[in-house]
Amino acid sequence: MRAAGSPLEGVADGTPVPEAEPEDWVRALSAEGTEREQGAVRLHEVLLRAARAETRRRSGQLRISGPELDDLAHQAAADAVVAVIAKIGEFRGESRFTTWAYKFVIFEVSAKIGRHFWRQPRVPMEAADWERLPDRFGLDPARESEWRDLARALRQAVEEELTEHQRRVFIAIAVNGVPLDALVAELGSSRNAIYKTMFDARRKLRACLVANGYLPENPVRRS
Repeated sequence: MRAAGSPLEGVADGTPVPEAEPEDWVRALSAEGTEREQGAVRLHEVLLRAARAETRRRSGQLRISGPELDDLAHQAAADAVVAVIAKIGEFRGESRFTTWAYKFVIFEVSAKIGRHFWRQPRVPMEAADWERLPDRFGLDPARESEWRDLARALRQAVEEELTEHQRRVFIAIAVNGVPLDALVAELGSSRNAIYKTMFDARRKLRACLVANGYLPENPVRRS
């Protein structure tokens, strides 16, 4: 059932509808009963498309596809709808409603990808696989000896120059290849906080490697 004449009509049968005005979304999702249900159905349809696109983009991190990946998108869209309805009073109309709502589904996709990563047996986050470091960065096998020396120097710098938190984050991402979203979920942190930690860690490590002659002070920039 649906309210006749509602601007959010044409959802249940899959008929495309034009972008609703922000006030239409707010009114529908703030209402009770049938009108809210109809608005939630429409919103889920919109956010599911966004969730599917985002999970496909990030699927390489998880090595999953097909029904399992689509199920993750459905979960993210459903949870995003609940979050949007709970915070509908915070929408100020400074952007399109769907643009505002997309932030919720992107957050849900990130969180679910992060949790999914740790469900499968993998190398413990703190156990650095230093021997694979040259391969991970695609370094020239013909210069193996040189790169092995650099890897040893880097390992020493990680142990001596970084804080415990910086060391944990750097090893997880740079050495073990843990996806950013998975690390955010594991540490209960945020993407921005992890980015900042990695930036500070890399700056310390580069300064140490430059001081010890392993890297040039001014890297050559390719045009």
